[in-house]
Amino acid sequence: MLPLVAAMISLGVLGALDTYITATLFPVPVWVTFIAWASFFVCGGGQAGLIKSVASNWTGIAIASITLLIVEFGPAHPLFAAILVGAGTSVMVLASAVPILNFTPAVVFGFACLVGTSAATDTTIVTSGLSHLTLVTMAAMLFGGIFGFVSELCTRLLTGPKAMAA
Repeated sequence: MLPLVAAMISLGVLGALDTYITATLFPVPVWVTFIAWASFFVCGGGQAGLIKSVASNWTGIAIASITLLIVEFGPAHPLFAAILVGAGTSVMVLASAVPILNFTPAVVFGFACLVGTSAATDTTIVTSGLSHLTLVTMAAMLFGGIFGFVSELCTRLLTGPKAMAA
């Protein structure tokens, strides 16, 4: 099978499955899983890409969590929040000095997904329990990364033995 057709089938079927699971069994934002899925591919795919992507995404989530925690207890002023987001952005760039985190956009994906999840779920960084913003975003990004890994495997299976040897 042609690689493009194999990818179309693999990603189409798994995209539908991801959407169904996040709407029913595992209630995390589906858009976060899709961003993590894309992050897997831009981090190179395979086992190494999965590890790099999840580590980078989770680093961004951690930086965003700390940033939002400070914002939560600091002065309620847009300038204060802006300065903290600027500092968080600087930390994300600095984190790229660590080899596994050297693709800064994947770190930014994690940061942005945490902030977006907060807005989409109307929760804050101090929400407690299993709906805690950091846990939900980390779980969604791990789930999406795993879907990326599985979609890559399925695409290779559908393209036949020649692709499996690559």
